[in-house]
Amino acid sequence: MPELPEVEVVRLGLAQAVASSRVVAAEVRDPRAVKRHVAGAADFEARIVGVELLEPARRGKFLWIPTGGGAEALLAHLGMSGQLLLRTHEAPEDRHVRVRLWLETAHHGELRLDFADQRLFGSLALDSMSDGVPRQAAHIARDPLDPLFDDEAFLRALRTRSAAVKKLLLDQNLISGVGNIYADEALWLARVHPETPGCEVSAIKARRLLEAVRSVFLKALAEGGTSFDRLYVNVNGESGYFAHSLNAYGRGGEPCPRCGTPIRRISFMNRSSHFCPRCQRR
Repeated sequence: MPELPEVEVVRLGLAQAVASSRVVAAEVRDPRAVKRHVAGAADFEARIVGVELLEPARRGKFLWIPTGGGAEALLAHLGMSGQLLLRTHEAPEDRHVRVRLWLETAHHGELRLDFADQRLFGSLALDSMSDGVPRQAAHIARDPLDPLFDDEAFLRALRTRSAAVKKLLLDQNLISGVGNIYADEALWLARVHPETPGCEVSAIKARRLLEAVRSVFLKALAEGGTSFDRLYVNVNGESGYFAHSLNAYGRGGEPCPRCGTPIRRISFMNRSSHFCPRCQRR
Protein backbone atom coordinates (compact mmCIF):
# COMPACT_ATOMS: atom_id res chain seq x y z
CA MET A 1 0.00 0.00 0.00
CA PRO A 2 1.32 3.47 -0.78
CA GLU A 3 2.44 5.18 2.42
CA LEU A 4 3.04 8.85 3.16
CA PRO A 5 6.04 9.39 0.84
CA GLU A 6 4.29 7.79 -2.13
CA VAL A 7 1.06 9.76 -1.56
CA GLU A 8 3.01 12.99 -1.12
CA VAL A 9 4.89 12.38 -4.39
CA VAL A 10 1.52 11.98 -6.13
CA ARG A 11 0.17 15.13 -4.47
CA LEU A 12 3.16 17.18 -5.59
CA GLY A 13 2.79 15.89 -9.15
CA LEU A 14 -0.90 16.73 -9.26
CA ALA A 15 -0.37 20.21 -7.83
CA GLN A 16 1.61 21.30 -10.87
CA ALA A 17 -1.30 20.70 -13.25
CA VAL A 18 -4.57 20.21 -11.38
CA ALA A 19 -4.78 23.39 -9.28
CA SER A 20 -7.21 25.87 -10.89
CA SER A 21 -8.42 23.29 -13.42
CA ARG A 22 -12.03 22.46 -14.24
CA VAL A 23 -13.62 19.05 -14.78
CA VAL A 24 -15.34 19.10 -18.19
CA ALA A 25 -16.36 15.42 -18.37
CA ALA A 26 -16.26 12.27 -16.24
CA GLU A 27 -16.63 8.53 -16.76
CA VAL A 28 -16.87 5.87 -14.04
CA ARG A 29 -15.88 2.63 -15.73
CA ASP A 30 -16.13 0.48 -12.62
CA PRO A 31 -18.53 1.46 -9.81
CA ARG A 32 -16.30 -0.30 -7.27
CA ALA A 33 -13.77 2.49 -7.79
CA VAL A 34 -16.17 5.01 -6.22
CA LYS A 35 -17.34 2.86 -3.32
CA ARG A 36 -16.48 5.65 -0.88
CA HIS A 37 -19.00 7.85 -2.74
CA VAL A 38 -22.10 6.51 -1.02
CA ALA A 39 -24.56 8.03 -3.53
CA GLY A 40 -23.13 5.86 -6.32
CA ALA A 41 -21.37 6.16 -9.66
CA ALA A 42 -24.06 8.12 -11.54
CA ASP A 43 -24.21 10.74 -8.78
CA PHE A 44 -20.41 11.01 -8.75
CA GLU A 45 -20.30 11.62 -12.52
CA ALA A 46 -23.10 14.21 -12.39
CA ARG A 47 -21.66 16.16 -9.47
CA ILE A 48 -17.99 16.21 -10.46
CA VAL A 49 -18.57 17.69 -13.92
CA GLY A 50 -18.14 21.45 -13.93
CA VAL A 51 -16.38 21.77 -10.59
CA GLU A 52 -13.17 23.73 -10.17
CA LEU A 53 -10.26 21.83 -8.59
CA LEU A 54 -7.95 23.67 -6.21
CA GLU A 55 -4.56 22.89 -4.60
CA PRO A 56 -4.29 19.17 -3.62
CA ALA A 57 -3.80 18.37 0.07
CA ARG A 58 -2.93 15.29 2.09
CA ARG A 59 -3.13 13.81 5.56
CA GLY A 60 -1.29 10.55 6.10
CA LYS A 61 -2.30 8.23 3.25
CA PHE A 62 -5.41 10.25 2.30
CA LEU A 63 -5.20 12.68 -0.63
CA TRP A 64 -7.84 15.19 -1.61
CA ILE A 65 -8.41 18.05 -4.04
CA PRO A 66 -10.71 20.77 -2.65
CA THR A 67 -13.32 22.07 -5.06
CA GLY A 68 -14.26 25.68 -5.71
CA GLY A 69 -16.16 27.10 -2.76
CA GLY A 70 -14.39 24.84 -0.29
CA ALA A 71 -17.45 22.87 0.86
CA GLU A 72 -16.40 19.61 -0.83
CA ALA A 73 -13.30 17.80 -2.02
CA LEU A 74 -12.42 15.04 -4.45
CA LEU A 75 -11.09 12.47 -1.98
CA ALA A 76 -8.73 9.68 -3.04
CA HIS A 77 -7.49 6.68 -1.13
CA LEU A 78 -5.07 4.65 -3.24
CA GLY A 79 -5.52 1.37 -1.36
CA MET A 80 -3.01 -1.29 -2.46
CA SER A 81 -2.57 -0.36 -6.10
CA GLY A 82 -4.41 2.89 -6.87
CA GLN A 83 -2.75 5.34 -9.24
CA LEU A 84 -3.66 8.91 -10.21
CA LEU A 85 -2.19 9.49 -13.65
CA LEU A 86 -2.06 12.71 -15.68
CA ARG A 87 -2.31 12.02 -19.40
CA THR A 88 -2.84 13.88 -22.65
CA HIS A 89 -6.02 13.04 -24.54
CA GLU A 90 -3.98 11.09 -27.08
CA ALA A 91 -2.19 8.89 -24.52
CA PRO A 92 -2.66 5.12 -24.93
CA GLU A 93 -5.28 3.28 -22.90
CA ASP A 94 -4.59 1.45 -19.65
CA ARG A 95 -6.86 -1.53 -19.00
CA HIS A 96 -6.86 -0.83 -15.26
CA VAL A 97 -8.36 2.69 -15.54
CA ARG A 98 -11.51 2.67 -13.39
CA VAL A 99 -12.43 6.39 -13.42
CA ARG A 100 -11.50 9.05 -15.95
CA LEU A 101 -11.85 12.80 -15.61
CA TRP A 102 -11.23 15.21 -18.48
CA LEU A 103 -9.75 18.50 -17.26
CA GLU A 104 -9.30 21.96 -18.68
CA THR A 105 -6.18 23.19 -16.91
CA ALA A 106 -4.87 26.72 -16.46
CA HIS A 107 -1.37 26.11 -17.84
CA HIS A 108 -1.34 22.73 -19.61
CA GLY A 109 -4.45 22.80 -21.77
CA GLU A 110 -6.68 19.72 -21.82
CA LEU A 111 -5.56 16.70 -19.78
CA ARG A 112 -6.97 13.41 -18.56
CA LEU A 113 -6.83 12.45 -14.91
CA ASP A 114 -7.05 8.67 -14.80
CA PHE A 115 -7.67 6.68 -11.64
CA ALA A 116 -6.20 3.24 -12.32
CA ASP A 117 -6.45 0.47 -9.76
CA GLN A 118 -5.50 -3.13 -10.54
CA ARG A 119 -6.69 -4.62 -7.23
CA LEU A 120 -9.65 -2.29 -6.64
CA PHE A 121 -8.98 -1.57 -2.96
CA GLY A 122 -8.73 2.17 -3.60
CA SER A 123 -11.55 4.60 -4.23
CA LEU A 124 -12.56 8.13 -5.19
CA ALA A 125 -15.41 10.15 -3.67
CA LEU A 126 -16.84 13.62 -3.46
CA ASP A 127 -16.86 14.30 0.27
CA SER A 128 -17.95 17.23 2.43
CA MET A 129 -15.26 19.25 4.20
CA SER A 130 -15.04 20.00 7.91
CA ASP A 131 -12.26 22.17 9.38
CA GLY A 132 -10.28 21.82 6.15
CA VAL A 133 -10.39 18.00 6.07
CA PRO A 134 -12.83 15.67 4.22
CA ARG A 135 -15.31 13.97 6.54
CA GLN A 136 -13.98 10.49 5.72
CA ALA A 137 -10.45 11.49 6.73
CA ALA A 138 -11.38 13.43 9.87
CA HIS A 139 -10.45 10.55 12.18
CA ILE A 140 -6.90 10.34 10.82
CA ALA A 141 -4.15 11.75 13.02
CA ARG A 142 -1.72 14.32 11.71
CA ASP A 143 1.49 12.92 10.26
CA PRO A 144 4.99 13.74 11.53
CA LEU A 145 5.76 15.97 8.52
CA ASP A 146 2.75 18.15 9.35
CA PRO A 147 3.92 21.41 11.02
CA LEU A 148 1.07 21.02 13.53
CA PHE A 149 1.99 17.47 14.56
CA ASP A 150 2.23 17.35 18.37
CA ASP A 151 5.47 15.52 19.19
CA GLU A 152 4.93 15.50 22.95
CA ALA A 153 1.36 14.17 22.73
CA PHE A 154 2.49 11.34 20.44
CA LEU A 155 5.43 10.43 22.69
CA ARG A 156 3.20 10.38 25.77
CA ALA A 157 0.66 8.16 24.04
CA LEU A 158 3.34 5.78 22.75
CA ARG A 159 4.92 5.33 26.17
CA THR A 160 1.65 4.70 28.04
CA ARG A 161 0.43 1.83 25.86
CA SER A 162 1.22 -1.86 26.21
CA ALA A 163 0.83 -2.72 22.51
CA ALA A 164 3.90 -3.54 20.43
CA VAL A 165 5.66 -0.40 19.27
CA LYS A 166 5.31 -1.37 15.60
CA LYS A 167 1.56 -1.77 16.02
CA LEU A 168 1.44 1.71 17.53
CA LEU A 169 3.36 3.15 14.57
CA LEU A 170 0.75 1.63 12.25
CA ASP A 171 -2.17 3.11 14.21
CA GLN A 172 -3.45 5.88 11.92
CA ASN A 173 -5.40 7.39 14.82
CA LEU A 174 -2.13 7.94 16.68
CA ILE A 175 0.27 8.86 13.86
CA SER A 176 -0.63 8.76 10.19
CA GLY A 177 1.24 7.86 7.04
CA VAL A 178 3.35 5.02 8.46
CA GLY A 179 2.87 1.60 6.88
CA ASN A 180 4.76 -1.67 7.06
CA ILE A 181 7.76 -0.55 4.99
CA TYR A 182 8.55 2.67 6.82
CA ALA A 183 7.77 1.22 10.25
CA ASP A 184 10.43 -1.46 9.71
CA GLU A 185 12.91 1.11 8.39
CA ALA A 186 12.35 3.58 11.24
CA LEU A 187 12.60 0.86 13.89
CA TRP A 188 15.85 -0.37 12.34
CA LEU A 189 17.27 3.16 12.26
CA ALA A 190 16.29 3.79 15.90
CA ARG A 191 17.51 0.30 17.00
CA VAL A 192 14.12 -0.63 18.50
CA HIS A 193 12.72 -4.17 18.37
CA PRO A 194 9.26 -4.16 16.67
CA GLU A 195 7.65 -6.23 19.43
CA THR A 196 8.78 -4.00 22.31
CA PRO A 197 5.70 -2.76 24.22
CA GLY A 198 5.32 1.00 23.88
CA CYS A 199 5.38 1.41 27.66
CA GLU A 200 8.85 -0.21 27.76
CA VAL A 201 10.41 2.21 25.27
CA SER A 202 12.54 4.77 27.08
CA ALA A 203 11.88 8.49 26.61
CA ILE A 204 15.17 8.85 24.74
CA LYS A 205 14.47 5.93 22.43
CA ALA A 206 10.90 7.06 21.79
CA ARG A 207 12.13 10.47 20.68
CA ARG A 208 14.85 8.83 18.59
CA LEU A 209 12.18 6.67 16.94
CA LEU A 210 10.04 9.69 16.01
CA GLU A 211 13.12 11.36 14.53
CA ALA A 212 13.82 8.14 12.60
CA VAL A 213 10.29 8.12 11.13
CA ARG A 214 10.79 11.68 9.89
CA SER A 215 14.26 10.90 8.54
CA VAL A 216 13.06 7.84 6.62
CA PHE A 217 10.07 9.74 5.22
CA LEU A 218 12.24 12.62 3.97
CA LYS A 219 14.79 10.30 2.38
CA ALA A 220 12.04 8.31 0.67
CA LEU A 221 10.46 11.54 -0.61
CA ALA A 222 13.77 12.64 -2.08
CA GLU A 223 13.97 9.33 -3.94
CA GLY A 224 10.38 9.36 -5.23
CA GLY A 225 8.97 6.75 -2.84
CA THR A 226 9.26 2.97 -2.83
CA SER A 227 8.32 0.84 -5.83
CA PHE A 228 8.67 -2.94 -5.85
CA ASP A 229 6.51 -3.35 -8.95
CA ARG A 230 4.33 -1.24 -11.22
CA LEU A 231 1.57 -0.95 -8.62
CA TYR A 232 2.99 2.33 -7.30
CA VAL A 233 3.97 5.05 -9.78
CA ASN A 234 3.83 8.83 -9.73
CA VAL A 235 1.43 10.90 -11.85
CA ASN A 236 3.69 10.45 -14.88
CA GLY A 237 3.76 6.67 -14.51
CA GLU A 238 7.33 6.59 -13.18
CA SER A 239 8.50 4.40 -10.29
CA GLY A 240 10.27 5.60 -7.16
CA TYR A 241 13.66 4.16 -6.29
CA PHE A 242 13.79 4.19 -2.47
CA ALA A 243 13.60 0.37 -2.59
CA HIS A 244 17.36 0.45 -3.29
CA SER A 245 17.92 2.25 0.03
CA LEU A 246 15.98 -0.13 2.30
CA ASN A 247 17.98 -1.43 5.25
CA ALA A 248 15.51 -3.91 6.79
CA TYR A 249 12.18 -4.25 4.99
CA GLY A 250 12.12 -7.15 2.54
CA ARG A 251 15.73 -8.11 3.32
CA GLY A 252 15.12 -11.24 5.37
CA GLY A 253 18.28 -13.40 5.44
CA GLU A 254 20.49 -10.64 4.04
CA PRO A 255 23.25 -9.08 6.18
CA CYS A 256 22.32 -6.06 8.27
CA PRO A 257 24.00 -3.02 6.66
CA ARG A 258 25.11 -1.90 10.13
CA CYS A 259 26.51 -5.06 11.77
CA GLY A 260 26.35 -7.89 9.24
CA THR A 261 23.94 -10.08 11.22
CA PRO A 262 21.28 -11.66 8.95
CA ILE A 263 18.05 -9.66 8.96
CA ARG A 264 15.25 -11.69 10.51
CA ARG A 265 11.70 -11.91 9.16
CA ILE A 266 8.81 -12.74 11.52
CA SER A 267 5.04 -12.82 11.11
CA PHE A 268 3.23 -9.72 12.33
CA MET A 269 -0.51 -8.87 12.02
CA ASN A 270 -1.02 -10.91 8.83
CA ARG A 271 2.10 -9.37 7.32
CA SER A 272 5.82 -9.44 8.12
CA SER A 273 8.33 -7.58 10.26
CA HIS A 274 12.01 -7.34 9.33
CA PHE A 275 14.63 -6.44 11.93
CA CYS A 276 18.20 -7.08 12.98
CA PRO A 277 18.28 -9.40 16.02
CA ARG A 278 21.60 -7.89 17.13
CA CYS A 279 21.02 -4.16 16.57
CA GLN A 280 17.37 -4.29 17.67
CA ARG A 281 17.45 -6.46 20.77
CA ARG A 282 14.16 -6.80 22.67
